[in-house]
Amino acid sequence: MSATEINTPTRIFRRVAPAPLTLAAGAIAALMLLPLAAIVWLAFTSDLSSLAHLATTVLPGAARRTFWLLLLNGLITGVVGVMTAWLVVSFDFPFRRLLSSLLVLPLAMPIYLAAYAFGEFLDFTGPVQTLYRSIFGFQSARDYYFPDIRSLGGAVLVMSAVLYPYVYLTARAVFAMQGRNAAEVARTLGAGRWRVLRRVQFPMARPAIIVGVTLVLMESLNDIGAVQYLGVNTLTFSIYETWLNRGDLGGAAQLSAIMLVFVLGLILLERLARRNQRYATSRASGEAARQRLAGAKAALATLSCTIPVVIGFLVPALVLLDFALKRLDDFASARLLEALVTSITVSGLAAIVAVIFGLTLAYAVRSHASPRTRSLARLASLGYAIPGTVLAIGVLIPLAGLDNWTDGLMRASFGISTGLVLSGSGLAIVYACTARFLAMAEGSVDSGFQKLSPNLDMAARTLGRTPLKALFAVLLPNMRPALWTAALLVFIETLKELSATILLRPFNFNTLATLVYEDASRAEVESASVPAIIIILAGLIPVLLVSRSMDRRS
Repeated sequence: MSATEINTPTRIFRRVAPAPLTLAAGAIAALMLLPLAAIVWLAFTSDLSSLAHLATTVLPGAARRTFWLLLLNGLITGVVGVMTAWLVVSFDFPFRRLLSSLLVLPLAMPIYLAAYAFGEFLDFTGPVQTLYRSIFGFQSARDYYFPDIRSLGGAVLVMSAVLYPYVYLTARAVFAMQGRNAAEVARTLGAGRWRVLRRVQFPMARPAIIVGVTLVLMESLNDIGAVQYLGVNTLTFSIYETWLNRGDLGGAAQLSAIMLVFVLGLILLERLARRNQRYATSRASGEAARQRLAGAKAALATLSCTIPVVIGFLVPALVLLDFALKRLDDFASARLLEALVTSITVSGLAAIVAVIFGLTLAYAVRSHASPRTRSLARLASLGYAIPGTVLAIGVLIPLAGLDNWTDGLMRASFGISTGLVLSGSGLAIVYACTARFLAMAEGSVDSGFQKLSPNLDMAARTLGRTPLKALFAVLLPNMRPALWTAALLVFIETLKELSATILLRPFNFNTLATLVYEDASRAEVESASVPAIIIILAGLIPVLLVSRSMDRRS
């Protein structure tokens, strides 16, 4: 072996990287893209008269409401997320450090739970209107005007209050990374803090802010529980209604195909923003010195960072907790325990499958970092942007077809009916959640791989280990934290998932999320509070991990 070959071992190992990894990555990508292909196929093969009817009766209103919902959510979350991030990074005021962590808490609150809680909190019999009537002496609802929470404005309030942390996290990270190299240099040239934000910090952070807003829009599109409860018929709810209430699967697939156009636009916007997100910072730059605020300015900064936490987390959490404390016996009910076991089983299976797939994709990219392998990994992770309602239709079509084919074969060969083994069980939910949350698992595993030196792979290979043996003997023992994090994230997100679960669940099959949905649909939010509290407590785990990571970086 020549000296040149000795000095470039990385290239040697990547050239001889095993084909099975690339094939496995391709198989995973195909499996994750199958639901999208099934939607497109059904949309184009179904009767177009159904689409013509929907285009005149359903689509215009649903598209208009969806547009305004996304636009207002994007604007409000953008403003709240950017301003709170700027305040905690640039200024020092009372409770700043505590608030910088608490501002992430609304991520633990699923949108549909916040909607149910606000519906009770702002209802005629709720504490707000009751206090309002007692102060002004009103006797009935006809004596005064009060905004209706069950409206487009109510949906915007609930969603923006819960989703702003996506923008806050991305904006805060970028503002902190800019450090003294940007903000302090502008300050020395005489620019004030506000001008530095407008002329320096915001333009540099724009790509990251776009990524955060795009995530907000994707989550807004995914929601079905909140918009149904608040009476806002979006495209997502129209798909649900067309499928279940009208029995028109073809029409639902056609609406899903139209929504996919919106989703692809959001994906392209996010990819473009990520590609443009480049910064040059020195290792010693650190965070810019914070300006200490006092008096009214300090109080205003504290209040500005407190209000989003109160609206986005404390109010809905306290409303549901108050209901739950009045129904302590429900924590031991058979109905709740059965739903809890079902949720743990489905979420655990989805977490295991997603971690295995994510590990395969990330290791394929690490071992054979070709454009083709990277493209396969990106394609396999597209499900994170697809609304759960759309994924549910895409999952049902191939699984139902496979069930029918298997049942026909078994009937013809052995006279045995296998029934709906795949589409009539929780496996369909596991498939949908794996496709939706694979990006989380792959991202966490890939981050773990990036912390390991490539020299570990090369040392194992020079000692005669195959790539598979090197993975299990050398890399995975050092990857346990990343693997556990990936599994935890997928587990919690599957536990909270409602849109796909409500459409794919068999009869008498309830998770905690569907249990909450059923009770809230019957206007029994008090009954829904007990499983809701369990979901919120579970959702706090990854949020606390994020807060802890942010504190360590600070």
